[in-house]
Amino acid sequence: MTAYWEIRTQRLLMRRWRASDRAPFAAMNADPEVMRYFPAALDRADSDQLIDRIEERFESQGFELWALEILDSGEFIGFTGLNPMPADVPGSGDQEVGWRLARRAWHKGYATEAARAALDVGLNQLGLPVIWSMTAVINLPSQAVMQRLGMVPHRLFDHPRIAMGSALRPHVVYRIGQPATE
Repeated sequence: MTAYWEIRTQRLLMRRWRASDRAPFAAMNADPEVMRYFPAALDRADSDQLIDRIEERFESQGFELWALEILDSGEFIGFTGLNPMPADVPGSGDQEVGWRLARRAWHKGYATEAARAALDVGLNQLGLPVIWSMTAVINLPSQAVMQRLGMVPHRLFDHPRIAMGSALRPHVVYRIGQPATE
């Protein structure tokens, strides 16, 4: 298995997680603006558990959601990478490209730059035939990133883990590449 522990782009370093990432990651996950397209913000314990799960998958598969930092400053700004698509959604069983950035890192092209690098790993180095990305229908900023990446809308669906009646339940899934079965 080839391990993809670190990736450099023009402005960013995508790397394994460090103990020093835990506090800023928890702060980011507690920010209601950052988490507005998610069912709930995360507390410190939930954020730490998420990092632990990410690191376990790095060990087992050689890639995952990389911690994201600005090359020039070393500042932690969030994550970008590849993550398994959850069960019971279109693309289940395949990989998803995803990102979450601290508010101070928005509108600078970082999500697109890092996601492009993650797609390169998945499509060109791992040889994945398709990579997905999903979000709430109302999350237009993330859909704009997906479109800049060359992803195409695949279908609308109701996310099974979001409560009926929630504005976040209607989701859209995008893809790049061709799934084995349509």
